[in-house]
Amino acid sequence: MTDWIALSLPGPVETAVLAVYVVTVVLLSLFGLHRLHLVVQYFRNADRALAMPDDVADDACPHVLVQLPVFNERFVVERLLDAVAKLDWPADRLHIQVLDDSTDDTVEISRRVAERLRGEGLDLVVLHRVDRSGFKAGALQAGIEADAGRSGFVAVFDADFLPQPKFLRKALAPFAGADDLAMVQARWAHINRNDSLLTRAQAVLLDGHFVMEHGARFRAGRFFNFNGTAGVWRIAAIADAGGWQGDTLTEDLDLSYRAQLRGWRFAYLQELAVPSELPADARAFKGQQHRWAKGSIQVARKLLPTIWRAELPLGTKLEATAHLANNLAYPLMVVLLAVLPLAVVVRAQEGLLVALLVDLPVFVLATLNLIIFYALAEREVDRTTWLRRLVLVPFVLGVGASLTPNQARAVWEAVTGKSSPFVRTPKAGDRGAAAVRRYRPRLGWQPLVEIAWGLYFGAAVLVAAAAGLWVSTPFMAMFAAAFLLLGVGSLLPARDARPAA
Repeated sequence: MTDWIALSLPGPVETAVLAVYVVTVVLLSLFGLHRLHLVVQYFRNADRALAMPDDVADDACPHVLVQLPVFNERFVVERLLDAVAKLDWPADRLHIQVLDDSTDDTVEISRRVAERLRGEGLDLVVLHRVDRSGFKAGALQAGIEADAGRSGFVAVFDADFLPQPKFLRKALAPFAGADDLAMVQARWAHINRNDSLLTRAQAVLLDGHFVMEHGARFRAGRFFNFNGTAGVWRIAAIADAGGWQGDTLTEDLDLSYRAQLRGWRFAYLQELAVPSELPADARAFKGQQHRWAKGSIQVARKLLPTIWRAELPLGTKLEATAHLANNLAYPLMVVLLAVLPLAVVVRAQEGLLVALLVDLPVFVLATLNLIIFYALAEREVDRTTWLRRLVLVPFVLGVGASLTPNQARAVWEAVTGKSSPFVRTPKAGDRGAAAVRRYRPRLGWQPLVEIAWGLYFGAAVLVAAAAGLWVSTPFMAMFAAAFLLLGVGSLLPARDARPAA
């Protein structure tokens, strides 16, 4: 061992570092073991999966309201409207609302395209609000009220989604004869999955959510959530649950749990995948993740007491708690990432036995479970190409770790009750960097923190390599690369990605 690497830590400090490290790993392993539990539930209850149904026949088509919540989406709103115009549904029972709260020229584009499509026989209106009260939740609720009870069901698509013509024919089918069914959620697919390393990582993260999380919870009869888009609701269930409410940043998660607490059932149609666009810009990606993390903790604060007072099976309560409180892992990750390089120094001093005692638990308890989780999710998405995507999984874990400052801040804001507006995720459409530059979120100080973390782990890579701790080196390199990707990527000017497939 080189002399310079034999850094000397006082005995009490060494003991404290190892103690904090091991305790944090054990606590985080509970989150990892929960992911493994979801994998087991997914395959154990495979016979309960919802198969792709036959199309709803014309004579069985109810009145359906299609809501398109839009805010400053000038680069994608026409693409969205053209896709929705192709929905295969009787024209006299299809009612489309563009809920356009835009403060730029998007509303003019919406109105122009709407006029063209009305000329083709579509029932399509543009509802423009200037106050944005309740943000997306307020727009959705206002649209339902404007429909005035004409429709029995409502489908929602965000601006970056491209529903297939047969979407309603498939998604409405499970409601037939199921008066207690409130919502059917489809899976997200990604038109720009292969644009960059960041979009590839996001796609794997979302595949894990939509396959293993949604799939396992639905099959096991647990609560799961509408994802805000690419789903259909029974409007009576929305009203019974108290309607759309804008007091959290994840109004979809909030309404989902309130409806299921009222006894409504949800269904997940995994085989129905709706194409969408992933944020290709690092700042936009972090903003989206921050909103989702903060909103989930807000919903946990709002509804967990009600969930635990409700007459529900213990397994349902435990799974709901794990689901809503999952982002509490990020404050623990702050501690783990802070002490991890110091633990490398301790292991360098103590030799191979201590290295194995420290490295094996973090790999087996907190990492291997996640590798299994995402690898099997990719296998379920596409069994012909999943092996080629396995090489992404370690980097995906690094991206998850590099979100720690972003997500820990979101958790802190939610726990302390700090309010913040609903910040949209910019969509580029076919305009690439031009769209990103126009709507790119404010820079802030966070990229500098991420770069600092990346340099911290880069130094730890040198320490581990010089000490011959080859088991630790890949972890450190993975974290360093992911932190620098997010941090430096947030500082770089927007660039055009390859055209979406």
